[in-house]
Amino acid sequence: MDLQSHAVTSPDGLDLNVWERSPADPTEAVLFVHGILTNARALFDTPVPDDDSYSWLHGAAARGRAAFAMDQRGYGDSDLPPEFDEPPEANDPPVRADRAADDIANVVEYLREDYDTVHLVGVSWGSHTCGKYLERDAVGVASMTYCAPVYEPAYDYRAVAAEIGIPGHDVAYFEQDRETVRARSDHPPAVFDAIWRAQVESNQGVDEETYVAQAGGIADWADSATGDPVWDPGRTDVPTLVTYGSEDALADRQGSLACFDALTVEDCDYVEFAGVDHYPMHSERREYVFQTVSDFQDRV
Repeated sequence: MDLQSHAVTSPDGLDLNVWERSPADPTEAVLFVHGILTNARALFDTPVPDDDSYSWLHGAAARGRAAFAMDQRGYGDSDLPPEFDEPPEANDPPVRADRAADDIANVVEYLREDYDTVHLVGVSWGSHTCGKYLERDAVGVASMTYCAPVYEPAYDYRAVAAEIGIPGHDVAYFEQDRETVRARSDHPPAVFDAIWRAQVESNQGVDEETYVAQAGGIADWADSATGDPVWDPGRTDVPTLVTYGSEDALADRQGSLACFDALTVEDCDYVEFAGVDHYPMHSERREYVFQTVSDFQDRV
């Protein structure tokens, strides 16, 4: 189950990076989609030395599925949008949920060349982008997991964003420095260092202490927090699991339940993980999280 990478070229010529870990002869695939800041490697295949338990890709592959995680354009080892060649204030956010959904569609199409069945797992903003994709096309998608969906949260997002050091969304991209990110992180030092290394060693890296992130996810978060979410869970027409961690300050319980309540598909479930924050794949209960999602995918 060695880590591999693939380049999927979008119709506009930009290359999207897709990570893979797979067992021998899998018959189904699962695609993981990241959120606003953290790229696919940092979130789903966190390179903690001598410890693969923090890799959701490894966990999914060990349970029998080909596991993939895509870098949205502007993240990880995917190409940066051309707006990154100009000052951040020169353009609006280049990748909103609509644009990201196009890229998800391209990657799902690529995976369906080898797999008839593809499950989706979207974390945080990844729930928004996957949800937008599923509003338009669910061919070959067997299930959807909305993990920490940040759907209509009951808080002032500007206050929360300022508290954790994230700027507004009136720019194309913004920088994050190590000191700011460390201050808001509850990760153990080895895990934080692995996440940080995966960020700054990717195309997002500016230097050892700084990386860039595009601001489209911030804009979509703002819309959701002000009652105008960019996707409608009621239009997700595949079996769906919504998960929430009881210590999650970004995807609150009220919003997560609202996401579940908005579903209209008959086959749907809601699970709360006690003691888990916005990053269930890095929590002490990560193996239980991995198993819960895998069990749901097995059932459908």
